[in-house]
Amino acid sequence: MTSNKTTRVARDKASRKTGDRPGRVARKKTGGAWMREHVSDQFVKRAARDGMRSRASYKLKEIDEGDKLIKPGMCVVDLGAAPGGWSQLVAPVVGDGGMVFALDMLEMAPIPHVRFIQGDFREQAVLGQLEQALKGRTVDLVLSDMAPNISGIASTDQVRALHLVELALEFAVTYLKPGGTLLVKAFQGEGVDDLRRQMRAFFETVVVRKPEASRNRSSEFFLLARGRKMPDATAATGGETV
Repeated sequence: MTSNKTTRVARDKASRKTGDRPGRVARKKTGGAWMREHVSDQFVKRAARDGMRSRASYKLKEIDEGDKLIKPGMCVVDLGAAPGGWSQLVAPVVGDGGMVFALDMLEMAPIPHVRFIQGDFREQAVLGQLEQALKGRTVDLVLSDMAPNISGIASTDQVRALHLVELALEFAVTYLKPGGTLLVKAFQGEGVDDLRRQMRAFFETVVVRKPEASRNRSSEFFLLARGRKMPDATAATGGETV
């Protein structure tokens, strides 16, 4: 298992953000309207009632119910995991025979049966901690609900969003076992079609999912890539370098 691929991208820490929380600029512009929408949101209410850390949990829950991603005994890596809504949902399903690793630059309160590694997953020190904890085990499923800090400039925000998807793809190509799965958040806009073609070089199928918990006004959707191809197969088509 090699991790040098995930360290090639130049660091742009200011562009990384986790979860579905709005960026500072976006929140400032919407002000009280955003807060009123948030507190009245059915999934926010459900999260509070169910003891979930984030409304984003229900996005993964709906996708999993339809596509059966999470199974007992799996090894799962959750990129940009804070505040932990996805890891919180995954851990009970994989059970004692599984492993869940949550990676984020932000702090995250502990979750039972989840190993949290704080830091930038592009850095070798963080990847070294993950590899040591994996103990030679390969990864079945990579999850990413990462989104960029919003600048308010559509073209800039789209570039940042695509960059995060590319980082998740690069990580998944490095760590997923053959046949493994990647679920990653993306946003409608320029470059998405090229990104999907790039993902197909590494996975048997790439499909779009838009769960009900994604707000109607949001351009977010999720790319579900299944069947990580054998490295020899992707190399033969020139697709093994992200």
